Amino acid sequence: MKIISLVFLLTSFSLFAQSDTKTCILLSKINKLIQSEHFQPKPIDDSLSVFIFDNFIDGLDPSRNILLKSEYEALSFKFRLNLDDLILTNDCSFLPEIVAVYKNGLSRNKAILEKMKTDTIGYKVKDTIRFYKKIFPFYLEQNQLETAWRKSIKYKILDDIVSQNNNLDSIATTFTALEPISKRLIIANEICKINAILEKESGFKENLFDNFCSYFDPHSAYFNVETKSSFVASLSKEHLSMGMNVSLNDRNEIIVIKIDPNGPAFQTGGIKKGDQIIAVSNLKETLQVSCATLESISNMILSDANKKIMLTLRRSSGKNFDVLVEKKLIKDEGNAVYSFIIANKKRRYGYVKIPSFYTDFEGNSGKGCAEDAALEVLKLQKDSIQGVIIDLIDNGGGSMDEAIKLAGMFIDIGPISIILDNKKVQTIISDPYPGMIYKDPIVILVNGNSASASEFFASALQDYNRALLMGSATVGKATMQSIMPLEPTDTENFVKLSINKFYRIDGKSNQATGIIPNVLVPEIYEVLYTKECNNPTAFKNDSIAISLVYNQFIKNTAMAKIAKKSTARIATNSYFNETKKLNKKIEYLVNTPKLPRPVTIDTVIKDQSEINAMWEEINAFDTKSNNLIIHNSNLNNYLLTINPSEKANNEFQLETLKRNHYLSEAIAIINDLNSVKK
Repeated sequence: MKIISLVFLLTSFSLFAQSDTKTCILLSKINKLIQSEHFQPKPIDDSLSVFIFDNFIDGLDPSRNILLKSEYEALSFKFRLNLDDLILTNDCSFLPEIVAVYKNGLSRNKAILEKMKTDTIGYKVKDTIRFYKKIFPFYLEQNQLETAWRKSIKYKILDDIVSQNNNLDSIATTFTALEPISKRLIIANEICKINAILEKESGFKENLFDNFCSYFDPHSAYFNVETKSSFVASLSKEHLSMGMNVSLNDRNEIIVIKIDPNGPAFQTGGIKKGDQIIAVSNLKETLQVSCATLESISNMILSDANKKIMLTLRRSSGKNFDVLVEKKLIKDEGNAVYSFIIANKKRRYGYVKIPSFYTDFEGNSGKGCAEDAALEVLKLQKDSIQGVIIDLIDNGGGSMDEAIKLAGMFIDIGPISIILDNKKVQTIISDPYPGMIYKDPIVILVNGNSASASEFFASALQDYNRALLMGSATVGKATMQSIMPLEPTDTENFVKLSINKFYRIDGKSNQATGIIPNVLVPEIYEVLYTKECNNPTAFKNDSIAISLVYNQFIKNTAMAKIAKKSTARIATNSYFNETKKLNKKIEYLVNTPKLPRPVTIDTVIKDQSEINAMWEEINAFDTKSNNLIIHNSNLNNYLLTINPSEKANNEFQLETLKRNHYLSEAIAIINDLNSVKK
């Protein structure tokens, strides 16, 4: 037995050594590529070491309930300031060592949870619990671990029971019956999550690579074949899909809510709306929904590398059954440009939604969002519109080529942007299409989620006063990325690298500051948006000296007067004033540090009631109609008769638009722009 054990250990160390060597080789190649091609490479020093260590550990133990204080301090002492030296000497043995300590902590937690299955929780014990990790670092001692887990499970059980019935008197009479069921389910899920990580062999290396890349800036990242495929697919209007939508219900179960009749899920004949997804498999690995992270489930389902997906489903609390779905290439309606007509006081206005700057990366059709948007504008012009509202709200960017094309279609002639590379060489991007496809007023809607290519397009039209921007300050990402293989012949490993920064034609940059709209309008949830400036590794804002000649569509003084009139109207608008009040409540609820909470039914009911009341208020507010008449253009109405399968999505878009309260003000601005033009 001792000989077998020794052989096993030697084999394990040999495999670890081989894995470490491969990890360091890849890390060395990543660094070489970054140092050569990144816009602003940094030296490999203690700052990088601290960044990687802190972020890697934070990713492993975000809730601070796995690593003991002594374990964290030992790892920190050994590696926090030394990872740079180890990486430079091709010694990646720190990775399996950290993971081993982490998995040991998971096994320790699993043993505690197994014990808790038969232990009495003790609901009469006066416990308190903390939630915000910002309040406390790694603090657990060995003798505190079991108590910490007991309090956590106790709170989750109470939370589960209250979520089913928040009436205190009713809970008191049913608690004895409900408690064992909730306890069994919650502990089983926690153990299942731990088992999933303990069995996991991959992913840690990729996390290390991602942390290494993100030290240089938040948009540089490591891609393997699968993640590269998924990323490229996300920027396309068409991609491999099962053709169904899912949602989380109030018990965190994944439920099928919509099935595309033209999609492969529908064509199996075995999946119905309302089915619960119990497990997901790519035929190599199976994820149980109850204990896998939503991110891992999403990655498995969405990855183009997984063309066949086995779903384990349950219908109406019956037996589980399996359905194999083979993805096919279908149009992503949620990612495609669409348009509507808005009728108001015997006038018509065009509305064009651009969800993202998608493109045809595979070169199958040559079409992207620029051409699609141009076609929608041409359709709208057939209905004699007074102006166009281009909606970039929540548009996170995409293809810069598409943004350049689209800007060129609305600007007569001249420079659009200046691109700077890592050698500080300036390249002027000019309008690729002299002339304009549309000459009447444009209002562009943006918000705190509008980023990158959408900022590029919006800022170009703002600089020419070709469009008035309305909304809230954008993300502030003024960098361009390119996906590169680690070596010319490497088809397995890639890095998405920030290789350029783009500047406005006056030499200023949106980087970190975002675009400030001509007219600022409050938006619900805007206090929660993460901006570029919030990321510690984001590039700083700067400007370049340049002198370019360009003709503005409307004079600055005229545009300023229109913006001032709009701002005055918004100040007296009851909807927008109510939005400001709601945002203050949301900000208080989310950002106010919570003190240690008593683990009692009363506390849980109070916590849930506070959150539920906020949700009810938001939902009631969010359903208010803008009272505008909105319909399809004549040409789109005709196209729907040819493609009736698109009617359901069209109706959903239409209903959503009827709750968009930016539109009334955008119409008023278009009228003001028309008066200036005349």
